Amino acid sequence: MTDTTNASAGDVTERSDSANRSDAANRSDAANRSDAASRYDGADIGDEVEDQADDLADDTDDDADEKDTSDQRAVAEPTESDLFRESEIAADYVEGLLDILDYDGDIDELVQNGRPMVEVVGGRLQALVGSRGTTLEALQELSRLAVYRQTGTPSRLLLDVGGFRAGRRKELAALARNAAEKVRQYGESVRLEPMSAFERKCVHDVINAMSGVESESEGVEPSRRIVVRPSA
Repeated sequence: MTDTTNASAGDVTERSDSANRSDAANRSDAANRSDAASRYDGADIGDEVEDQADDLADDTDDDADEKDTSDQRAVAEPTESDLFRESEIAADYVEGLLDILDYDGDIDELVQNGRPMVEVVGGRLQALVGSRGTTLEALQELSRLAVYRQTGTPSRLLLDVGGFRAGRRKELAALARNAAEKVRQYGESVRLEPMSAFERKCVHDVINAMSGVESESEGVEPSRRIVVRPSA
């Protein structure tokens, strides 16, 4: 009888210890989520997103957007369904981030010009864009990484927030045309300011459509830039 009583008491103690450990783990998880939310508050979001992108996607280079590599050509072309699935995965990732930040935004998933896209529209989203789109570029890298982790395939996902890319594309088109005119007028190369891969591609697209001039990227990130010169 004594052995039975002792065994029961031991079971109660073990259950109590297990419950205490479970409660402690739950409190720890809640504290971690609270800490994460506080880190992502206000202007700090830019630094946090960029730091995460540097840590998790340091070896990813968007210059693959500028021209195909042999490795990319060896990969089978994704279907429209595959591309839309990528945009859905990225949209889920971005939605989770907005929830942590307590930001409101409408998220659209689509496929455009053969690549997956996610567009976020809403007020109070400038923190997700950052100075000259630096935070947006970092967030795009994290979204691509989220896609890669689920599909095992590198993604060319394009993320836009608040229509930033559309507006920036117009600015870059004007900049490219102005540089081309200077090259034609003076016959000398023009070096543009350092740009992101997205920005460089916008400039390359404009220059490639013009006669008498050509463009080439030079340097390494984050100082990689475009040189516009007379056609050979």
